This record gives sequence, C-alpha cells and structure tokens, in this order.
Amino acid sequence: MFILKMKMYLLLGILFAIIYAIITAIGAYMGISNFYFYLIVSLAMMYIQYLIGPKIVEWSMKVKYIGEGEYPYLHSMVEELAKKANLPKPKIGISPVAVPNAFAFGRGHKDGRICVTEGILNLLDRDELKAVLGHEMAHIKNRDVLTITLLSVIPMILYRVAWHFMWYGGGNRRRGEGQNTVMIGLLAFLFYFITNLLVLYGSRIREYFADKGSVELGNKPSALASALYKLVYGSARMNKEAIKEVEGLKAFFVNDPSQALHEIRELSQLDMDKSGSIDMCELENLKNKEIKLNFGDKMMEVLSTHPNMLKRIKQLSTY
Repeated sequence: MFILKMKMYLLLGILFAIIYAIITAIGAYMGISNFYFYLIVSLAMMYIQYLIGPKIVEWSMKVKYIGEGEYPYLHSMVEELAKKANLPKPKIGISPVAVPNAFAFGRGHKDGRICVTEGILNLLDRDELKAVLGHEMAHIKNRDVLTITLLSVIPMILYRVAWHFMWYGGGNRRRGEGQNTVMIGLLAFLFYFITNLLVLYGSRIREYFADKGSVELGNKPSALASALYKLVYGSARMNKEAIKEVEGLKAFFVNDPSQALHEIRELSQLDMDKSGSIDMCELENLKNKEIKLNFGDKMMEVLSTHPNMLKRIKQLSTY
C-alpha cells in the first residue's frame, strides 16, 4: 500500500504542476501576470462542483434515503462498519436501478452517503454485501469524493481552455497572434488528454485503497472477491439500455458495468467448482498464478475508471 500511496501523491503533484504551467503560460500570453486570478477561478469551479455534486448524484440515480425501520440489516451493517472506521454513520439510500452495484458520495465524513441499487440486494449474500459496504465506507474514510473532484476539474479546465483558444482565441487578432492562440489551444487539448488519463489512473488507485480498506474493517478478502465476481456476472446479464442509464456515474460504482461482458470471460476461470462464487481456496489458488494481460486488455484498463478485475481480485488474494 505504501507504493500505491506514493503513486497517488506523485500523480497529484504532476496534475497540479501541469495546470499551473498551462495557466501561467496563458496568463503571460494575455498580459496578465497575476496567477492568483486564475487560481481563484479554478478554485471557484472546484468548489461549485464540490457543493452541487451530491445533488447531481441523487437526482441521476433517483436515490431514496431509508429510515431506521426500513432494511434493518443494511442499517446494522453500515452502523457496525462506521464504528470500526471511527466515522459518523452515513445516510443510507436505495436506488431503483436493476444494475447491481453500490456507491458512496458526499462532501466529507459528516456528510457521507452510502447507496445500493435494488439489483445488488437480490444478488449478494450478507457477507458479500457487507464487504461491498465496507469498500464504500473506505471511500468515505479516504475522502475519495473530494480527491476525485479535485482531480477531475483539471482536465475540465484544460478542455475549456483548448476549446476557447482553438475556436475563439484568434477572432480579433492579427494573423500571427491568431496562429499562436490556435497553438495554445492544441497544446491545452493535448494536456487535456494526458491529464484525463492521469485522472483515470488516480481513480483506479483509489479502488485498490477501498478494497484494502474493506478488509481492514473486518471483511474477508474472499467475500469481496466473490461480490466483485457476482457484480460482474450480474451486470453482464443486463441489457444495453440498463447499462447506458448508469454510464455517467460508473466512476462511483464498485465495478464498471460497461466492462462486464468482457470481464466475465476472464473471471469464469476462477470459479473452479462452478458455484457462482469465489471461496477462500479459489482465491488462494489465484495468489500463486501469474496474470498476463494482452495489449487490448492493457489499453482497456488505461481508459477505464476501474482496475482490470482479474488484477484486482488477485490483489485481494494478498491481503
């Protein structure tokens, strides 16, 4: 985990160095030497996204928060996990979505919310569900919502800069200056692509952290591995329309439903007794195997918000 932490710190440093360099270059070109003007604008954009983010998630997933008398076993699991994590008990919500999954969001420890879809409640057993809830509790404990908000705003800013300079920057300037603005736009677009890949990488790192966090909260690695296997299988059975409905929020999910059809072919080999789950023996067997991804799988992972599922479950086998 130390290596993962170093990678995340390095990633944050690289991303903010890129945005600092781009904003400073634009400011110098426009004759505005005061960097703090751009810094304030960037921070304001991040703050607005941070404030309205939870409402957007609630609206998109049609989340309904449940009281203590509803789904008592969910309240019991979340309360136990919150105590172990030394956190206030998050609000619990149900999303009327058939795709089996869970997600956490909120502005901080005191505003944490953990939600499950109706699909997951009919798919996992209690140990598997608790392991998934532990994964989401770890996201809240690690302040991942704030982290991903800070990270994702960087490519967003670069995209706006690229669009402005490529299409509007040279409108009222001399020919030479117009060419310069287009060049700035192209560079900003290139860095937008690079930073977007870095943000995806950061998203994948935080999934490993949350998996480890679930185990540290007392859940068995095999329970989480089995839950991930079932979530992939459950998503693979969904029709394309159901998957498209949740496409925009897949970064919040435990796994990426859009990759399920591809992942199920890899994961089926882990279920040696064809029981539909992964037990401790099957997970231990994976620990001693070497995983080799082909070029297509590597590229798919680079462009994904979640790690390759086979690699992810193998990592669980080491805990």
